[in-house]
Amino acid sequence: MDYKTPRSVEEAVDLLTTHTGAAHLLAGGTDLLVKLRAGMAAPDLVIDLKSIPRLRGIESSPSGFRIGAATSCAEIGEHDGLKAAWPGVVEALKLIGSTQIQGRATLGGNLCNASPAADSVPALIAAGAVCEIAGPAGTREVPIENIVTGPGRTALARGEFVLAFRLPLPRARSGDAYLRFIPRTEMDIAVVGVGVAVTLDASGVCAQARVGLGAVAPTPLLVADAARALIGSRVDAQALNALAKAVSAACKPIGDKRGTIDFRIKVAGVLARRAAQTALQRAKAT
Repeated sequence: MDYKTPRSVEEAVDLLTTHTGAAHLLAGGTDLLVKLRAGMAAPDLVIDLKSIPRLRGIESSPSGFRIGAATSCAEIGEHDGLKAAWPGVVEALKLIGSTQIQGRATLGGNLCNASPAADSVPALIAAGAVCEIAGPAGTREVPIENIVTGPGRTALARGEFVLAFRLPLPRARSGDAYLRFIPRTEMDIAVVGVGVAVTLDASGVCAQARVGLGAVAPTPLLVADAARALIGSRVDAQALNALAKAVSAACKPIGDKRGTIDFRIKVAGVLARRAAQTALQRAKAT
């Protein structure tokens, strides 16, 4: 197995496009190293992205935030601007593994591992995150909900990788939240994960909403019907009931030892209701 540490985006793209064997990207390594040791992956080339400056760090501007794809979850969790603007996203990242794992795990790796149960993705979907993709044809932007196409599969073409994530600056009277259900108290994979973001108008009516759903379908979902259940309401009991029904209707889960199909469908609606209430409280407080 060969190991390369490119210093630029162009060098990384060139390595990916010219290599004819199995190449794997390394950002934090918390997924790749486990797969290597378990014999689930056997690349003949590992490309370490951490030395590329454009993939590291957090930039803020009047339009929002740019987060390098190889930025660790711990770094993101310590950023005051992100914690204030998108507390639900930061909460989701703090649920990934242990404190030690968060020091290595990256936003790009959590997405591109393409697990339906990835914690960061539903929260980022709710926040309206967009991925900046680098590849042989230059860069392009793709909404995060369009990246994962199935378990372990993404929409990235040959030679492409995620360069950064862009989060908009929330409007006034906005709030978001992420909740998940796990069998244990911590360090487990989500059985259901729900992210909700709402924006209220001056009278307290929901003007915008986005709902992201994870671990209940082959891919993380943007649930438009659930958002429509909230828009135009004061996020009252009737709207929350409609939200829960829409979220449960969108579920297409499997049943396994961690949760039956019926259990996952019901829990998804319950978590959506609770996440929406937290997002509402946060929106009212801004």
